[in-house]
Amino acid sequence: MTITTDRKLTTQKAIAEAIALEMEADDTVLLMGEDIGVYGGIFGATEGLLDRFGPERVMDTPISETGFIGAAVGAAINGLRPIAELMFVDFFGVCMDQIYNNMAKIHYFSGGNVKVPMVLMTAVGGGYSDAGQHSQTLWGTFAHLPGMKVVVPSNPYDAKGLMTSAIRDDNPVLYMFHKGVLGLGWMTNNPRATGAVPSESYEVPIGEASIAREGDDLTMVTVGLSVHRALDAAEMLEDKGISAEVLDLRSLVPLDRDKIAESVGKTHRLLVVDEDYQSFGMTGEVIATVVERVFDHLDAPPMRVATPDTPIPYSRPLEQFALPSAERIVEAAQQLVSA
Repeated sequence: MTITTDRKLTTQKAIAEAIALEMEADDTVLLMGEDIGVYGGIFGATEGLLDRFGPERVMDTPISETGFIGAAVGAAINGLRPIAELMFVDFFGVCMDQIYNNMAKIHYFSGGNVKVPMVLMTAVGGGYSDAGQHSQTLWGTFAHLPGMKVVVPSNPYDAKGLMTSAIRDDNPVLYMFHKGVLGLGWMTNNPRATGAVPSESYEVPIGEASIAREGDDLTMVTVGLSVHRALDAAEMLEDKGISAEVLDLRSLVPLDRDKIAESVGKTHRLLVVDEDYQSFGMTGEVIATVVERVFDHLDAPPMRVATPDTPIPYSRPLEQFALPSAERIVEAAQQLVSA
């Protein structure tokens, strides 16, 4: 990561700025979704765009995810670069046919002749007692389905650069932002949700992981808000004499398997941290990658900290018990290092 400015933005404002710069530079970029216009997006990721670009390019839609995501697919096929916001990723069930049978597959079905250059952005994550229909991450679900790229920023700099890359990409990109990294005042305070962001346009390459913290004793591979939890855990582990490296994947598709293998090859231990469900997801894929590529470098069996295979509870104590925490990460890391 190269930052050449002291200018600071929240992640939410960094996303909106990336979209604004691309809309300014390219008349084919447009935006559609529920409450993304007058309201500025329920999470502020489209704040100010309606006033700047007008209702023909920033379109508030009816509550019909199938309708407006299908419209975005059609617009992309016909030469535009639409961004559609699915308010909560949990709502994917009512529009999965448009997402997976159309957005993700049309390029393949056409033998590569038809492009679908669109971004589907959506809010993910728990921690706010929003219960089982507004609190999931589900990036593992979409990463499992071929045909679309999947990106998950953890900080303002990456959020702006990944959005720019997503808009310019000729492939459909699923852009998943965790509510806990946005820096909104009415959510839990996260000091890392505000950071240095250049005012000019720039890209963060899709498919390249980033080392958020260097270490020697174990590698913690993670994404989204769990990067922050892992960094908190790494600071706690440092007080216990354990040096933890934190690898921020930034993208699930493509997955930076080389950097995962390189880091674990250095530290010889792997802990995967994921707010998504444990089974059949990112944790298993990362572990499989390490076993396939650098098995001989492992000094202990890989471990993982993830959300149990149960709907996210509404009860705050139960929700906090289910979601990965810095304390759970520290406990697992200590077990791993002592193995």
